[in-house]
Amino acid sequence: MRAAAFTDLTGPDGVAIVKQQTPSPGPGEARIDVDACSINHHDLWILDGASAMIDPTDLPFVSGLDVAGVVDAVGDGVTGVESGDRVVLCPNLTCGSCRFCREGPENLCASYALYHGGLAEDARVEADRLIHLPDGVATTTAAALPTAYLTAYHMLRRAALEPGDLLFVPGATGGVGVAAVQLADVMGVRSIGTSSAASKLESLTDLGADHTIEGTDPDHLRDAVREVGTPDAVINHLGGAYTGLGLDVLRRGGRMVVCGRTAGPTSELDIGHLFRTHKRVIGSTMGTQADLERLVGLVADGDLDPRIDRAYPLDETADAFAAMRDRETLGKLVVTP
Repeated sequence: MRAAAFTDLTGPDGVAIVKQQTPSPGPGEARIDVDACSINHHDLWILDGASAMIDPTDLPFVSGLDVAGVVDAVGDGVTGVESGDRVVLCPNLTCGSCRFCREGPENLCASYALYHGGLAEDARVEADRLIHLPDGVATTTAAALPTAYLTAYHMLRRAALEPGDLLFVPGATGGVGVAAVQLADVMGVRSIGTSSAASKLESLTDLGADHTIEGTDPDHLRDAVREVGTPDAVINHLGGAYTGLGLDVLRRGGRMVVCGRTAGPTSELDIGHLFRTHKRVIGSTMGTQADLERLVGLVADGDLDPRIDRAYPLDETADAFAAMRDRETLGKLVVTP
């Protein structure tokens, strides 16, 4: 089989198309004929050498979490899926035995990790992590869901939002930001989204944002958000200076859910302001398999149409990562082997 492997941790130039042995599924596993695999900043951090997860001794490395396609073969003991089934993979890897796996939610697992290997023509996966796709849900559409939309959905649940609430999403034109805006609209939650590019704001409105703001400077955004209203919650996938911004604009007792650090790994907080105003900062990573099943259901029911900016053939995987790094896109980028 062919795979888009990371052969150097030097950015998009480090992607090469290589030939690898087609995997055979072992007990409890399935092999997927991959129709589509979306890419994420998680993959780009690895490719840029900014992740401690792998080092040059692990190369070549095939990344790709968000796999959708058709079951091609199954190993011994597999009963939930069979050859010919159209599926999407929940990329959670959990131990299944720790307290958090027993009591839930599973993304609190003490040994939590993520699947990699979807940027290839075939992928070997844990069969019990596969979710059946209803008729009418395309595999390319499904591949947009597992990381960005799953993360945003779980964050919105943790923010305890209700219809009519106001949500602030700084950096709303990336994968998680777009997903948060769309899902907020599905929930009847009003949203404020920001973008550094004025050209993207109209598209953001079309996706469901009630208010849009151009800019990246926290001081400018703080004033602009306050002109709109006082958010009940903030979806923060940026970190850095945007954490203080989010806390500043929140209403008393508001919730900020944090899942990323693309704008910086550390943030400065006014602790006095935090406890005097009873605001909450909530960490969140990915979501649960049940969350992903609900998202597939929203797509099947016509309530959610994940935004896919562009699909790339396997040979152009490096171009997809270059577009992500250069922030040329709005929504998900999908590789179609």
